Amino acid sequence: MSRTKVLPIPVLGRHAVNAYLLLGRRPVIVDAGTPGSGRRIIDRITEYGVDPADVSLIVITHGHIDHFGSAAELHRLTGAPVAAHVADLGPFRSGRAREPYRPTGPMGRAMARRKELHVQVEPFEPDVLISAETGLEDFGVEGRVMCTPGHTAGSVCVLTEEGDLVAGDLVANSFMGLVPGRPANPPFHDDPAGNLASLRAMLALNPTTLHVGHGAPLEPDRVRRWAQREHHRLTRLEAAGRLTAPARSRT
Repeated sequence: MSRTKVLPIPVLGRHAVNAYLLLGRRPVIVDAGTPGSGRRIIDRITEYGVDPADVSLIVITHGHIDHFGSAAELHRLTGAPVAAHVADLGPFRSGRAREPYRPTGPMGRAMARRKELHVQVEPFEPDVLISAETGLEDFGVEGRVMCTPGHTAGSVCVLTEEGDLVAGDLVANSFMGLVPGRPANPPFHDDPAGNLASLRAMLALNPTTLHVGHGAPLEPDRVRRWAQREHHRLTRLEAAGRLTAPARSRT
């Protein structure tokens, strides 16, 4: 068995938006960053010693434009197929994130007003449609794509055999990665309770590290403690009738 290395690809700032390179028998890219990030991602994987033509797969974790914004460009630059969940086909095919955004707190409410989140990006059609847990062995990585709905209906993570969880926006670092090592919600969740259930399901698999879309890697026990606090917070909101219903999936 070839050990899989998880290498960060900063797309915006040091940790504000991350893609990842998985190095196994063949390289796999997870997420495609913001629009116009394709060349930056290619430059970084080249620095890691990877020929872009060797990339076997591009996995998109969900239908927000800071994660799929350069998927079509990256597909052209590498020739690799793109894998994504069927429940987020609407955003992928339209090039627009599903709206309205559902903020998780003050930062999300502020960010929802930023025009960059409402632009249309180049759409794409996934070559590999995910609807259930999917092994990556055929693409050269000892790991699995795991379905983790909640942040969006079609959110997924990648769990390697070594226990590295490339978690997308299942959880983040505080303030979009500005406070490293401190777990927090990302600015938006379509379904906060559903996302928390997905997070707890992934933690039950005992990952060694959570590699997130926004911020530095997170230590699982610290995320578990945060998840317990988040459970209590959502329970209080639900009891007060202040927990919004999940956004409906549309393709």
